[in-house]
Amino acid sequence: MAYKYIAEAWAKPEKSFVDELMRQRLIEWRKQRAIVRVEKPTRLDRARKLGYKAKQGFVIVRVRVRRGGLRKKRPRAGRRPKRMGVKKFKPAKSLRLIGEERAAKKFPNLEALNSYWVGEDGRSKWFEVVMVDPNHPAIKADKDINWICQKQHHRRVFRGLTSAGKKVRGLRRKGRGAEKVRPSRKAAKGEK
Repeated sequence: MAYKYIAEAWAKPEKSFVDELMRQRLIEWRKQRAIVRVEKPTRLDRARKLGYKAKQGFVIVRVRVRRGGLRKKRPRAGRRPKRMGVKKFKPAKSLRLIGEERAAKKFPNLEALNSYWVGEDGRSKWFEVVMVDPNHPAIKADKDINWICQKQHHRRVFRGLTSAGKKVRGLRRKGRGAEKVRPSRKAAKGEK
């Protein structure tokens, strides 16, 4: 029952206690490193929905990702290209997926299970990534999560197999109009 009220508060942060709470937390988070392991999830209801359990083998990592588009280096040498191609480049991945990948790089022995948004300001977004140790005996014995111990799930975040990865790849779409999405856009084009 408590999860319901937590979820309602986070659904509209500006109208609940979450807004003031986050304002204080963001001041601290800005001073911290970009990738930080945390003891408990900030949004317990969301973490539990995504598969988190308060037991050994589960790790929560908070990641800060810089907001906005990409900037390319301005060409300095040779002839000047007509349209420089410097600004207004958008990343092909969502910031959430970028955050998951960075967390997985920082903790190579863990697998990223899923992630959720926890805050943002004008410059950055923060996500918490639920990570699992596939070699931990508690994980191997847990029938709900031990699928992640199989070898085909190794480094799953880098192959777009998390929820954020599947969304970026367009796999939320089904049926008419989504014929060229599966198994991948490259495969549908016939690229090698």
